[in-house]
Amino acid sequence: MLALLVFLPILAFIAILLGAPARLTAIGASAANLSIGLYAAFSWKYSCWSFSVPVLEKPALNLAFGFPPDGMSVVMVLLTVIVTLAAVLSGKAPEGKEKLYFGSSLLISGGALGAFAATDLFFFYAFHELALIPTFLMIGMLGRGDRKEAAWKITIYLGLGSIILLAGLVWLTNLTGTYDIAKMIAAKDSVDPHSQKSIAALLLVGFGTLVSLFPFHSWAAPAYASAPAPTAMLHAGVLKKFGLYGLLRIAIPLIPEGLNAWLIPLLVLLLGNILWVGLVTISQKRLDLMLGNSSVMHMGYIFLAIAALVAFPENPLAQPAAVLLMFAHGVSIALLFGLADRLERNTGSLDLSDLGGLAKSAPKLAFVFGIAAMASIGLPGLANFSGEVLVFLAAFKTYNGTAGLGPVQIACILSIWGVVISAVYMLRAYRNIFQGPSVKATESAADLTLLDRIPTVLLILALFAVGLYPNLLLNLLK
Repeated sequence: MLALLVFLPILAFIAILLGAPARLTAIGASAANLSIGLYAAFSWKYSCWSFSVPVLEKPALNLAFGFPPDGMSVVMVLLTVIVTLAAVLSGKAPEGKEKLYFGSSLLISGGALGAFAATDLFFFYAFHELALIPTFLMIGMLGRGDRKEAAWKITIYLGLGSIILLAGLVWLTNLTGTYDIAKMIAAKDSVDPHSQKSIAALLLVGFGTLVSLFPFHSWAAPAYASAPAPTAMLHAGVLKKFGLYGLLRIAIPLIPEGLNAWLIPLLVLLLGNILWVGLVTISQKRLDLMLGNSSVMHMGYIFLAIAALVAFPENPLAQPAAVLLMFAHGVSIALLFGLADRLERNTGSLDLSDLGGLAKSAPKLAFVFGIAAMASIGLPGLANFSGEVLVFLAAFKTYNGTAGLGPVQIACILSIWGVVISAVYMLRAYRNIFQGPSVKATESAADLTLLDRIPTVLLILALFAVGLYPNLLLNLLK
């Protein structure tokens, strides 16, 4: 079953190349994968979700997929299939480019699913790299604005990050003698403390660049601003979580002492994401750049949960907090990028100064954008609130009143200012776009159609379901 889940988007991509209707094929494959993903959430512990085919004997490589017992993989698969269906239903393919548009979206989804489900380190890395190729092509060929510059920038940054990451992963496989992730973790004692610190540096820089950890973040906002809607939704919402997932799946179990040696620098960098990039986000004059920087900013909160786990590996809240916020952010940022694309097609602009009073002509768009904005800010009842609160609780889980505040608690207190920053830029953007007098661009702007509402309802339902009952996901992480 899991192999079908991973390869269905890839097979649909091949079918599109061979002449199948691009949009219908993409929607059909994505809807089928959503059904399989939802079924997996109820049955992921069954043996039918394990798959392994030998590829090489020496070194031993297996095309292997599975759901490890911690439940992280099934949550990330759920995120991927939800956002994928919303992405292929959103946006509008340029005339004559339907194959590239929908095929690339499916390939990004298949690569992400393969990376999250892989239990062999080689294919964990390879599937992620597979997903990056259509990302670069979509930005460079079908993007807008300075798309070529953005495509080159993301290619160089993520290429270098992947090479640094590869060096750290190869080092780990040489020390543990296997590519099987479970066997690597079982052999973690073969990784000596001195090597741990060096490998941890490589993995933090490698995974951190892929996640847009400050100061390796400057590729993200221009890339998302230039990308077609499905690409921005899938990369910001799903594929960027690969680096965070990799730290949780591989780095923390294998090299905890090495990561702990870099705890203070990690805390400083994640505060750079939250505070520095947050202030940069406030200064943005275009909605797409604001959302791109906002996505970078919110990565800092997930890194805070990871830092809490690094500081105290027995922290029972840290890993669930990180995974819950990864899911919440993925859904909310995908919703925002999808709505931004619809807004641009309806008004012809994303410059905040060119917009105003859109709620009069497009009340449905104003309503759903308001929900997405409130989710991003962290309004109670929506998934982001549950994730952020759990992150803050995880940071203080090991607080000792006698010893006083530790580095993680100090970073947590400072990071709370990010909530204020988020409210400033998001509420200001909503006011500038939807309130006040109408302007020329918004006087006769069209509202959301029924087809436009389908992906937004899907994502909003996910935000409310997890926000009102976080145990839907937390029960999977036990």
